[in-house]
This record gives sequence, structure tokens and C-alpha cells, in this order.
Amino acid sequence: MNCLLRLSLCTVFVFFTGFTNAEPPEFRWSEKEIDQIQIGYGLALTDVDGDKDIDILLADKSTVQWYENPSWEKHVIAEKLTLRDNVCIAARDIDGDGKCEIAVGGQWNFRETLKDGAVHYLIAPEDRTQKWKPVKLYNDPSTHRMHWIAGADGEFSLAVKPLRGKGSLDGIGPGLRILTYHKPENPEEEWKTEIVSDFLHLSHNFHPVNWDDDPEEELIVAAKEGVWHHDRVDGKWKAHQLTRDFAGEVRDGKLPNGKRFIATVEPMHGSSCAAHVETDSGLWKRLAVLDDAIKDGHAVACADFLGTGSDQIVVGWRAMHPKEVPGDPGIKLFAPTRDDGTEWTETKISGAEVAVEDIKVADLNGDGKVDIVAAARQTKNLRIFFNES
Repeated sequence: MNCLLRLSLCTVFVFFTGFTNAEPPEFRWSEKEIDQIQIGYGLALTDVDGDKDIDILLADKSTVQWYENPSWEKHVIAEKLTLRDNVCIAARDIDGDGKCEIAVGGQWNFRETLKDGAVHYLIAPEDRTQKWKPVKLYNDPSTHRMHWIAGADGEFSLAVKPLRGKGSLDGIGPGLRILTYHKPENPEEEWKTEIVSDFLHLSHNFHPVNWDDDPEEELIVAAKEGVWHHDRVDGKWKAHQLTRDFAGEVRDGKLPNGKRFIATVEPMHGSSCAAHVETDSGLWKRLAVLDDAIKDGHAVACADFLGTGSDQIVVGWRAMHPKEVPGDPGIKLFAPTRDDGTEWTETKISGAEVAVEDIKVADLNGDGKVDIVAAARQTKNLRIFFNES
């Protein structure tokens, strides 16, 4: 009787502490290249024309285009908005009509911090395959990433983040300003802006999250100072530090044990992909370094690609820098083999054929499985990896 009791307690202990080993299902896929592109800095996946299919949007070097699902016919909707490259795109249905609104960032100049950068809102025509009307908005220099985010009142704002602070030099000097833009009824009138944050440096990427289970979305931001969570509390933005290490990319997901995690590329354009788990207070705990030999890491995505009920991590790198030490680009998928995320397995999805500039994920063909879209600069291609797991 005592032996049976001890065995039962042991079993319960193992179950609740989450130290169970399990091989995740194998990730299987098929590939489809849908275009040859120039740069492909920014990707977005959403419904453009209201047919309930997820379309692909791309901010390429001097054009903005969308690819119509399922034919993937290309529609160029804006050209030469700025003299220099486009760098980011935000697309989301913000008025509930089933069709997305679009903003674009451009005039990209990696080191310049005083004058370059641009933010445009695009007004859709009746026929969304035709040219959209650009409206130039205010911008801080060094425009780099943007997202539409939901507010507490059900309204959406456009969050725009520069790479560098105005007048800063390689992360030294004034902090960059993350701004939210509030769309007026007539988008050609002045958009009011609000400062979310003004103290971070060299922030390559950020991402909207909803960790409070309320209508309002927050932001997680990767920067020289680590990853920070920005939440609007009592009408004011509050910042809370999650990690200390310089991070260039960040996304969030859920482990098999239900705990929240963030996936990062460290540092900016870095060589490591890591997972960190939420703690009860203070800084998040680094669970694992998933790979420390990637080269010029440039994209991370988290989703349940394998249908396990929890999330996996996809990381992409472009191997562009430094040019003196060439390497191979790649895309890998990492899946936890322990419920607590302390061990992961990896699957190589792609290699030198796709030098990743950006990755976005969604169910493109309606089969209930999350697919991967990658845009590539060096290899100049736009490719879908259809999930056949």
C-alpha cells in the first residue's frame, strides 16, 4: 500500500512539474515561390480585398504590392513613395469592413538619424488592385517598423518605431521615440501622435501582444537595453523590462505547460536565438539558447505549426554581414521536447536558397495549419512554405 502511494505521488509530481519528454510531430512542408523581388524588407499577411482569404503584402525596394490568394497574382498599389527604400508595412482591418488598411515606412538609411525616414498612409480605391493614394504623415528619423494596435476604446492606432534616436550615434545619445498615430475621420488631415517610449536605443523590431486579456494591445520591444513590455495603464504608457541582453527580434508564444515565453534573436542582426519564460516577478528566465550559430538573424515567428496545442519558434537569417566572413542563410523550426521549454528539437526548413529579410506566418489555404512566408533580399525571392504536417 505504501509503495503504491509513493508511486502515485511520484506520478502526480512529474505531471505537475512539467518535466515530461515528448518528441513533437515532424514538420512537413511544400514550397512555392511566387515572385522575384528586389529587397522585401517588410511583409504582412491579411485580407486585402474582403474575400476572407489571407493575402500577402510586401514593401519592396520602391514598390508596395499585394499578392491575391490563391492565384498569387501581383498588384502593385504604390510606387516611389520616397527616394530611398521602403522598409516596413502595417496592414490590418481597423474599421471592421473585412478589408485591411495599410501604412508604409520608407526613406530607409541605416546610419542617418537626423532627416531620413518616412511614414505614409495609403487610401484604398474602389478597386483595390489599382494604385492607392499616399498620404504623407509626420515621422521621426530612422523609421524602421510599424504595427496597427488595438486600443481600449476599440479604436486602432498606428505604432511606429525608429531604429535609432534622433541625433544618436551607434546607440549613444538620445533615445528613440515610439509613437502612436491616431487616424482622423479624414485621413488626409493631421494625425495626432502620442509618445509610447523615448529611452531605448538600436531597436530593430517590436510586436503587439495582448497579455492582459482586455481589448487593448501592448507592445514588446527588442533593443540594446534588452526586451521591454510597454502597457497603457490609466491612460499612460508604462514600461517593464523583461530581459537585459541586446535583442534584435522578439515574438511571444505559449509553452506546453501553459507558461508564456518570448523568442529572441540576440543581439541585433545576431548569431543566437533564445527562449525566455515568464516569471512571477522581475526579469524573465532564459530557458534555452536554441541556436548560437545563425548568421545575421533577421526574423522570428511563434505559432502552433505542429498542432500540439502549444507554440513553436521559427527563426530566419540572411548571412549578409560581415561580408568578409560569408555564411549560409537559413530557416529553422524549433519545438519544445519538454513541457517547461528547457529542451528543444530543430528542423531545418530552408538554406542558401532563401536569405531571409522578413518572415510572417498565417493559415493561407484554410486547412487549419499555419504556413510560413519568407521574403529575401540577397536571393531576391518571395516564397511560401505550406504546412503539410
